[in-house]
Amino acid sequence: MKSDRLLSILLLLQTRTRVPARELAERLEVSVRTIYRDIEALSAAGVPVYAERGRHGGIELLAGFRTDVTGLTADESRALFILAAQGAHAALGLDAALGSALRKVMAALPAPHRPAAEAAGRRVLVDATRWKGGPQKTVDLDVLQDAVFADRRLRLSYRHSGQREARTYTVDPYGLVAKAGVWYLVADRRAQPRLFRADRVQSARLLDDPVRRRPGVELADAWEVLRRQVEERPGGLDVTVRVRRDRLDMFLRLTASSLAELPADDGESEWVTARLSYGFVGEARQLLLFSDRVEVLSPPEVREEVAAAAAAVAELYRPGRVRRGVPGQRTGAQSSQ
Repeated sequence: MKSDRLLSILLLLQTRTRVPARELAERLEVSVRTIYRDIEALSAAGVPVYAERGRHGGIELLAGFRTDVTGLTADESRALFILAAQGAHAALGLDAALGSALRKVMAALPAPHRPAAEAAGRRVLVDATRWKGGPQKTVDLDVLQDAVFADRRLRLSYRHSGQREARTYTVDPYGLVAKAGVWYLVADRRAQPRLFRADRVQSARLLDDPVRRRPGVELADAWEVLRRQVEERPGGLDVTVRVRRDRLDMFLRLTASSLAELPADDGESEWVTARLSYGFVGEARQLLLFSDRVEVLSPPEVREEVAAAAAAVAELYRPGRVRRGVPGQRTGAQSSQ
């Protein structure tokens, strides 16, 4: 406690010309007598600090004395104040702690570094969420956090994408990862790395058993393995398409995860050829999003799949088609009476 107090006194004196002993005592919640003893300790340690008594007296450092308590460089100071969107800290309940920490760091910074650090916080903003991400499901990270920091196992009830029923897993958590505004739990299940999307966790219960992580494996290691599995998943089905130039930018943006290589663009042709890689034929149905601005050139089975899907959509919207099961919609027999 005393070492923390001595550091706090030094930081306060560096940011103020002179501080009354009573003010230091009130801010650090100790007696004035204790403050004077601390000043003696700082002086004995070689810090040129002295006290002046009287109405306008106080405690101050020798003029011109500065010490970089943090050891931070100018670039390191900027880096600390360029932080991700506050949503990540809010989700972890750390908004207030973040603000407090930055104030302490600012007080500890050498005076020449402070303007640059303040400017970085005002002029650079990192927002990790995607454009038009739609309404996000509220995610309760409390239990997941508890397991991560307490090194305890977790019992999860988890619903996979496309499944109606949740499944139960006992996992060994490494930590939490925020990826493009989405929270994931990285954990081992039966000594194999697994990725659990936090908003699909139906319930989570902390177990009494200590976590059983693989020796030498950290969160960053497990995340790298899982990230590669997602991003480098083999497609197996090469598809060649042509794209109208007026939709090329949108096409590249919306098919980025399936794009095999950037298309060669001469900047003049009406159509641009591109190659995609899909895991199975049905995935190519996403190309219907572009209507007649994208045409599948090969292979034939993908052309047939997209054509069949287009025909089904055309039938769905065919004029005069009876929509069965729609409230208020009369059948053909009823309308002829």
